[in-house]
Amino acid sequence: MAVEFTNDNFKEKVLDNNGVALVDFWAEWCGPCRLIGPVVEDLANEYDGKATIGKLNVDDNREIASEYGIMSIPTLLIFKNGQIVDKHVGVASKADLKKKIEAALA
Repeated sequence: MAVEFTNDNFKEKVLDNNGVALVDFWAEWCGPCRLIGPVVEDLANEYDGKATIGKLNVDDNREIASEYGIMSIPTLLIFKNGQIVDKHVGVASKADLKKKIEAALA
């Protein structure tokens, strides 16, 4: 199951993570976000134990969204050891996201 990232747990779960984390910046009212939501859930299950995969609601967690300059959603950031290594804005296929995660894990 995808992790719910918040202003309170972002540092611990993403920035202090000695591994790979994918963060889906989204909002309830965003149609494309709802399209990619099930893909993020699938990836969270598939990469359980290998990468931290989750979602951050930009309406509820404005601090983090503004810190990373999120202007369009969905925006997916991939972190490795707390640093951004990849970014995707808009809807992406599961295959494309898997390639990005695999590259970060390598």
